Amino acid sequence: MLVNMHEAKSQLSKLIVAAEAGDEVIIARRGKPAVRLVPVRLKKFRLGRLAHLVETVPNFDEPMDGADSARRVGVS
Repeated sequence: MLVNMHEAKSQLSKLIVAAEAGDEVIIARRGKPAVRLVPVRLKKFRLGRLAHLVETVPNFDEPMDGADSARRVGVS
């Protein structure tokens, strides 16, 4: 679909819906194609991808006393 700049300004929401649906939307300036409107495809972030590299202890969410915190950060 080829639309001129003025039409694109007044119909932007409809053009975005069309582009998201897979339609090719080209915006022209003075009758010459200038830009193509395309949807953004975001990569999905998958939690747990590196879960096998992390080891937790059963009481990981309990408060640490002074000795535990010093030991965990490497302070003697």
